[in-house]
Amino acid sequence: MALPILMIILGLIILIWSADLFVEGAAAIARHLGMPPLLIGMVVVGFGTSAPELSVSALSAMQGNSGIALGNAYGSNITNIALILGITALISPISVHSQVIKKELPILFLVTLMAFGQLYDGEFSRMDAVVTLLVFVGVMTWMTIQGIKQHQADSFEQEVESELDEHAMSAFKAWVYLIFGMFLLVVSSRMLVWGAVSIATDLGVSDLIIGLTVVAIGTSLPELASSVAAARKGEHDLAVGNIIGSNLFNTLAVVGLAGAIHPMSIPAEVINRDWLLMALLTLALFVMGYARNGNGRINRLKGGLLIATYTGYTLYLINTVVNA
Repeated sequence: MALPILMIILGLIILIWSADLFVEGAAAIARHLGMPPLLIGMVVVGFGTSAPELSVSALSAMQGNSGIALGNAYGSNITNIALILGITALISPISVHSQVIKKELPILFLVTLMAFGQLYDGEFSRMDAVVTLLVFVGVMTWMTIQGIKQHQADSFEQEVESELDEHAMSAFKAWVYLIFGMFLLVVSSRMLVWGAVSIATDLGVSDLIIGLTVVAIGTSLPELASSVAAARKGEHDLAVGNIIGSNLFNTLAVVGLAGAIHPMSIPAEVINRDWLLMALLTLALFVMGYARNGNGRINRLKGGLLIATYTGYTLYLINTVVNA
Protein backbone atom coordinates (compact mmCIF):
# COMPACT_ATOMS: atom_id res chain seq x y z
CA MET A 1 0.00 0.00 0.00
CA ALA A 2 2.88 2.39 0.74
CA LEU A 3 4.23 2.30 -2.83
CA PRO A 4 0.86 3.07 -4.50
CA ILE A 5 0.30 6.00 -2.10
CA LEU A 6 3.79 7.31 -2.90
CA MET A 7 3.12 6.95 -6.62
CA ILE A 8 -0.13 8.92 -6.28
CA ILE A 9 1.56 11.74 -4.36
CA LEU A 10 4.52 11.94 -6.76
CA GLY A 11 2.21 11.55 -9.74
CA LEU A 12 0.05 14.48 -8.63
CA ILE A 13 3.05 16.72 -7.95
CA ILE A 14 4.62 15.98 -11.35
CA LEU A 15 1.20 16.16 -13.06
CA ILE A 16 0.52 19.70 -11.85
CA TRP A 17 4.09 20.85 -12.56
CA SER A 18 4.06 19.33 -16.05
CA ALA A 19 0.70 21.00 -16.81
CA ASP A 20 2.29 24.36 -15.97
CA LEU A 21 5.26 23.61 -18.26
CA PHE A 22 2.90 22.53 -21.02
CA VAL A 23 0.77 25.69 -20.72
CA GLU A 24 3.79 28.05 -20.61
CA GLY A 25 5.30 26.38 -23.69
CA ALA A 26 1.99 26.29 -25.59
CA ALA A 27 1.23 29.94 -24.76
CA ALA A 28 4.69 31.07 -25.89
CA ILE A 29 4.44 29.08 -29.13
CA ALA A 30 0.97 30.52 -29.78
CA ARG A 31 2.39 34.01 -29.36
CA HIS A 32 5.30 33.27 -31.71
CA LEU A 33 2.71 32.09 -34.25
CA GLY A 34 0.83 35.37 -33.91
CA MET A 35 -2.23 34.25 -31.93
CA PRO A 36 -3.94 37.19 -30.15
CA PRO A 37 -3.41 37.33 -26.36
CA LEU A 38 -7.17 37.05 -25.77
CA LEU A 39 -7.37 33.70 -27.57
CA ILE A 40 -4.24 32.47 -25.79
CA GLY A 41 -5.85 33.27 -22.45
CA MET A 42 -9.22 31.71 -23.30
CA VAL A 43 -8.14 28.65 -25.28
CA VAL A 44 -4.54 27.71 -24.44
CA VAL A 45 -4.51 28.58 -20.74
CA GLY A 46 -8.10 27.42 -20.28
CA PHE A 47 -7.19 24.05 -21.80
CA GLY A 48 -4.09 23.82 -19.63
CA THR A 49 -5.93 23.94 -16.29
CA SER A 50 -7.89 20.85 -17.39
CA ALA A 51 -4.89 19.05 -18.89
CA PRO A 52 -4.47 16.86 -15.74
CA GLU A 53 -8.07 15.58 -15.98
CA LEU A 54 -7.74 14.98 -19.71
CA SER A 55 -4.46 13.07 -19.52
CA VAL A 56 -5.51 10.93 -16.54
CA SER A 57 -8.91 10.04 -18.00
CA ALA A 58 -7.47 9.29 -21.46
CA LEU A 59 -4.82 7.00 -20.01
CA SER A 60 -7.38 5.31 -17.75
CA ALA A 61 -9.62 4.63 -20.74
CA MET A 62 -6.69 3.17 -22.71
CA GLN A 63 -6.03 0.77 -19.85
CA GLY A 64 -9.72 -0.16 -19.50
CA ASN A 65 -10.17 1.61 -16.15
CA SER A 66 -13.32 3.48 -17.15
CA GLY A 67 -14.29 4.02 -13.52
CA ILE A 68 -11.29 6.27 -12.96
CA ALA A 69 -11.91 8.08 -16.27
CA LEU A 70 -15.55 8.86 -15.48
CA GLY A 71 -15.03 9.35 -11.74
CA ASN A 72 -12.18 11.77 -12.41
CA ALA A 73 -14.36 13.94 -14.69
CA TYR A 74 -17.55 14.01 -12.61
CA GLY A 75 -15.67 14.00 -9.31
CA SER A 76 -13.68 17.03 -10.50
CA ASN A 77 -16.92 18.83 -11.39
CA ILE A 78 -18.30 18.19 -7.90
CA THR A 79 -14.99 19.21 -6.33
CA ASN A 80 -14.82 22.40 -8.43
CA ILE A 81 -18.20 23.73 -7.29
CA ALA A 82 -18.57 22.33 -3.78
CA LEU A 83 -14.99 22.43 -2.52
CA ILE A 84 -13.05 24.93 -4.62
CA LEU A 85 -15.76 27.60 -4.94
CA GLY A 86 -16.59 27.01 -1.29
CA ILE A 87 -12.99 27.60 -0.19
CA THR A 88 -12.69 30.59 -2.53
CA ALA A 89 -15.87 32.17 -1.11
CA LEU A 90 -14.61 31.69 2.45
CA ILE A 91 -11.39 33.50 1.56
CA SER A 92 -13.11 36.25 -0.42
CA PRO A 93 -16.88 36.40 -1.11
CA ILE A 94 -17.51 36.12 -4.85
CA SER A 95 -19.59 38.50 -6.96
CA VAL A 96 -21.36 36.72 -9.83
CA HIS A 97 -22.14 38.98 -12.78
CA SER A 98 -25.37 38.64 -14.73
CA GLN A 99 -23.65 37.46 -17.92
CA VAL A 100 -22.44 34.33 -16.15
CA ILE A 101 -25.99 33.61 -14.95
CA LYS A 102 -27.60 34.31 -18.33
CA LYS A 103 -25.12 32.58 -20.65
CA GLU A 104 -22.36 30.36 -19.25
CA LEU A 105 -24.26 28.64 -16.43
CA PRO A 106 -27.31 27.69 -18.56
CA ILE A 107 -24.95 26.13 -21.12
CA LEU A 108 -23.27 24.12 -18.37
CA PHE A 109 -26.66 22.96 -17.05
CA LEU A 110 -27.85 21.96 -20.55
CA VAL A 111 -24.63 20.03 -21.10
CA THR A 112 -25.17 18.30 -17.75
CA LEU A 113 -28.70 17.31 -18.80
CA MET A 114 -27.30 16.02 -22.11
CA ALA A 115 -24.91 13.83 -20.13
CA PHE A 116 -27.89 12.29 -18.30
CA GLY A 117 -29.51 11.38 -21.60
CA GLN A 118 -26.32 9.66 -22.74
CA LEU A 119 -25.73 7.79 -19.47
CA TYR A 120 -29.33 6.73 -18.78
CA ASP A 121 -29.16 3.51 -20.80
CA GLY A 122 -26.12 2.33 -18.82
CA GLU A 123 -23.69 2.70 -21.71
CA PHE A 124 -21.53 5.52 -23.03
CA SER A 125 -20.84 4.44 -26.61
CA ARG A 126 -18.42 5.81 -29.19
CA MET A 127 -21.35 7.50 -30.89
CA ASP A 128 -22.17 9.24 -27.59
CA ALA A 129 -18.52 10.23 -27.37
CA VAL A 130 -18.47 11.68 -30.90
CA VAL A 131 -21.62 13.72 -30.20
CA THR A 132 -20.11 14.97 -26.93
CA LEU A 133 -16.88 16.04 -28.63
CA LEU A 134 -18.77 17.82 -31.43
CA VAL A 135 -20.80 19.72 -28.82
CA PHE A 136 -17.53 20.62 -27.09
CA VAL A 137 -16.13 22.09 -30.33
CA GLY A 138 -19.36 24.04 -30.83
CA VAL A 139 -19.42 25.41 -27.28
CA MET A 140 -15.74 26.38 -27.40
CA THR A 141 -16.22 28.14 -30.75
CA TRP A 142 -19.23 30.07 -29.44
CA MET A 143 -17.48 31.05 -26.18
CA THR A 144 -14.39 32.19 -28.08
CA ILE A 145 -16.45 34.37 -30.45
CA GLN A 146 -18.35 35.82 -27.48
CA GLY A 147 -15.09 36.49 -25.71
CA ILE A 148 -13.65 38.35 -28.69
CA LYS A 149 -16.79 40.47 -28.94
CA GLN A 150 -17.08 41.31 -25.25
CA HIS A 151 -13.51 41.61 -23.99
CA GLN A 152 -11.76 43.66 -26.66
CA ALA A 153 -11.88 46.78 -24.46
CA ASP A 154 -11.50 44.79 -21.28
CA SER A 155 -8.47 44.56 -19.04
CA PHE A 156 -8.40 40.79 -19.58
CA GLU A 157 -6.41 41.02 -22.82
CA GLN A 158 -3.92 43.45 -21.29
CA GLU A 159 -3.48 41.16 -18.31
CA VAL A 160 -2.81 38.13 -20.51
CA GLU A 161 -0.35 40.16 -22.59
CA SER A 162 1.54 41.29 -19.48
CA GLU A 163 1.71 37.69 -18.27
CA LEU A 164 3.11 36.63 -21.64
CA ASP A 165 5.69 39.43 -21.51
CA GLU A 166 6.70 38.41 -18.01
CA HIS A 167 7.24 34.78 -19.10
CA ALA A 168 8.64 35.53 -22.54
CA MET A 169 10.86 32.80 -24.00
CA SER A 170 12.47 31.86 -27.28
CA ALA A 171 10.70 29.57 -29.72
CA PHE A 172 13.20 26.79 -29.01
CA LYS A 173 12.68 27.01 -25.25
CA ALA A 174 8.90 27.10 -25.77
CA TRP A 175 8.99 23.88 -27.79
CA VAL A 176 11.18 22.24 -25.12
CA TYR A 177 8.66 23.23 -22.44
CA LEU A 178 5.76 21.96 -24.55
CA ILE A 179 7.29 18.58 -25.43
CA PHE A 180 8.82 17.96 -22.00
CA GLY A 181 5.57 19.03 -20.31
CA MET A 182 3.56 16.69 -22.51
CA PHE A 183 5.95 13.81 -21.80
CA LEU A 184 5.71 14.39 -18.05
CA LEU A 185 1.92 14.62 -18.26
CA VAL A 186 1.83 11.10 -19.69
CA VAL A 187 4.38 9.70 -17.22
CA SER A 188 2.75 11.30 -14.16
CA SER A 189 -0.72 10.22 -15.32
CA ARG A 190 0.53 6.64 -15.60
CA MET A 191 1.98 6.86 -12.07
CA LEU A 192 -1.28 8.27 -10.70
CA VAL A 193 -3.52 5.74 -12.43
CA TRP A 194 -1.30 2.81 -11.38
CA GLY A 195 -1.36 3.98 -7.77
CA ALA A 196 -5.13 4.55 -7.81
CA VAL A 197 -5.89 1.15 -9.36
CA SER A 198 -3.54 -0.58 -6.90
CA ILE A 199 -5.21 1.06 -3.91
CA ALA A 200 -8.68 0.22 -5.25
CA THR A 201 -7.62 -3.41 -5.70
CA ASP A 202 -6.02 -3.63 -2.24
CA LEU A 203 -9.06 -2.09 -0.54
CA GLY A 204 -11.51 -4.07 -2.62
CA VAL A 205 -13.37 -0.97 -3.83
CA SER A 206 -14.28 0.15 -7.32
CA ASP A 207 -11.91 2.37 -9.25
CA LEU A 208 -14.91 4.72 -9.65
CA ILE A 209 -14.71 5.62 -5.94
CA ILE A 210 -10.98 6.30 -6.18
CA GLY A 211 -11.57 8.41 -9.28
CA LEU A 212 -14.31 10.42 -7.54
CA THR A 213 -12.17 11.19 -4.50
CA VAL A 214 -8.37 11.00 -4.54
CA VAL A 215 -7.87 11.45 -8.28
CA ALA A 216 -10.56 14.12 -8.66
CA ILE A 217 -9.20 16.25 -5.83
CA GLY A 218 -5.64 15.97 -7.09
CA THR A 219 -6.41 16.88 -10.69
CA SER A 220 -8.56 19.85 -9.51
CA LEU A 221 -5.66 21.55 -7.70
CA PRO A 222 -4.86 23.88 -10.65
CA GLU A 223 -8.45 25.17 -10.55
CA LEU A 224 -8.13 25.75 -6.80
CA ALA A 225 -4.94 27.75 -7.21
CA SER A 226 -6.26 29.87 -10.10
CA SER A 227 -9.69 30.53 -8.51
CA VAL A 228 -8.28 31.54 -5.13
CA ALA A 229 -5.70 33.80 -6.80
CA ALA A 230 -8.38 35.44 -8.97
CA ALA A 231 -10.73 35.99 -6.02
CA ARG A 232 -7.99 37.55 -3.89
CA LYS A 233 -7.26 40.00 -6.72
CA GLY A 234 -10.96 40.85 -6.92
CA GLU A 235 -11.29 39.21 -10.34
CA HIS A 236 -14.47 37.32 -9.45
CA ASP A 237 -15.50 36.71 -13.05
CA LEU A 238 -12.28 34.76 -13.57
CA ALA A 239 -12.81 32.75 -10.36
CA VAL A 240 -16.31 31.64 -11.41
CA GLY A 241 -15.34 31.40 -15.08
CA ASN A 242 -12.48 29.00 -14.25
CA ILE A 243 -14.95 26.65 -12.57
CA ILE A 244 -17.62 26.81 -15.28
CA GLY A 245 -15.03 26.41 -18.04
CA SER A 246 -13.38 23.50 -16.29
CA ASN A 247 -16.72 21.72 -15.71
CA LEU A 248 -17.69 22.19 -19.36
CA PHE A 249 -14.30 20.80 -20.40
CA ASN A 250 -14.62 17.82 -18.05
CA THR A 251 -18.19 16.95 -19.04
CA LEU A 252 -17.57 17.27 -22.77
CA ALA A 253 -13.89 16.88 -23.69
CA VAL A 254 -12.65 14.61 -20.89
CA VAL A 255 -15.60 12.21 -20.89
CA GLY A 256 -15.90 12.41 -24.68
CA LEU A 257 -12.25 11.55 -25.30
CA ALA A 258 -12.33 8.72 -22.76
CA GLY A 259 -15.46 7.29 -24.38
CA ALA A 260 -13.98 7.58 -27.87
CA ILE A 261 -10.94 5.60 -26.71
CA HIS A 262 -12.93 2.96 -24.83
CA PRO A 263 -16.76 2.81 -24.58
CA MET A 264 -17.88 2.70 -20.93
CA SER A 265 -20.47 0.77 -18.96
CA ILE A 266 -22.19 3.15 -16.56
CA PRO A 267 -23.02 1.86 -13.04
CA ALA A 268 -26.44 2.91 -11.73
CA GLU A 269 -24.87 4.82 -8.84
CA VAL A 270 -23.18 7.20 -11.27
CA ILE A 271 -26.61 8.51 -12.31
CA ASN A 272 -28.40 8.16 -8.96
CA ARG A 273 -25.56 9.66 -6.88
CA ASP A 274 -22.74 11.38 -8.75
CA TRP A 275 -24.53 12.86 -11.76
CA LEU A 276 -27.45 13.91 -9.55
CA LEU A 277 -25.18 15.79 -7.13
CA MET A 278 -23.29 17.37 -10.03
CA ALA A 279 -26.58 18.61 -11.54
CA LEU A 280 -27.89 19.88 -8.18
CA LEU A 281 -24.64 21.76 -7.50
CA THR A 282 -24.81 23.37 -10.95
CA LEU A 283 -28.39 24.45 -10.22
CA ALA A 284 -27.35 25.65 -6.74
CA LEU A 285 -24.62 27.78 -8.30
CA PHE A 286 -27.29 29.44 -10.44
CA VAL A 287 -29.53 30.07 -7.41
CA MET A 288 -26.65 31.37 -5.28
CA GLY A 289 -25.46 33.73 -7.97
CA TYR A 290 -28.87 35.03 -9.01
CA ALA A 291 -29.94 38.52 -7.97
CA ARG A 292 -32.69 40.82 -9.26
CA ASN A 293 -30.26 43.69 -9.68
CA GLY A 294 -28.12 41.59 -12.03
CA ASN A 295 -25.13 40.81 -9.80
CA GLY A 296 -25.36 38.03 -7.23
CA ARG A 297 -22.96 37.12 -4.48
CA ILE A 298 -21.60 33.86 -3.08
CA ASN A 299 -20.87 34.92 0.50
CA ARG A 300 -19.03 33.07 3.23
CA LEU A 301 -22.20 31.39 4.49
CA LYS A 302 -22.93 29.98 1.05
CA GLY A 303 -19.28 28.96 0.74
CA GLY A 304 -19.58 27.10 4.04
CA LEU A 305 -22.70 25.31 2.80
CA LEU A 306 -20.87 24.23 -0.35
CA ILE A 307 -17.97 22.83 1.70
CA ALA A 308 -20.42 21.06 4.04
CA THR A 309 -22.08 19.47 0.99
CA TYR A 310 -18.74 18.23 -0.29
CA THR A 311 -17.79 16.89 3.15
CA GLY A 312 -21.10 15.02 3.43
CA TYR A 313 -20.71 13.54 -0.05
CA THR A 314 -17.15 12.39 0.66
CA LEU A 315 -18.16 10.86 4.00
CA TYR A 316 -20.99 9.04 2.22
CA LEU A 317 -18.54 7.61 -0.32
CA ILE A 318 -16.21 6.51 2.50
CA ASN A 319 -19.16 4.89 4.28
CA THR A 320 -20.04 2.89 1.17
CA VAL A 321 -16.45 1.63 1.07
CA VAL A 322 -16.41 0.67 4.76
CA ASN A 323 -19.74 -1.14 4.52
CA ALA A 324 -18.95 -2.83 1.19
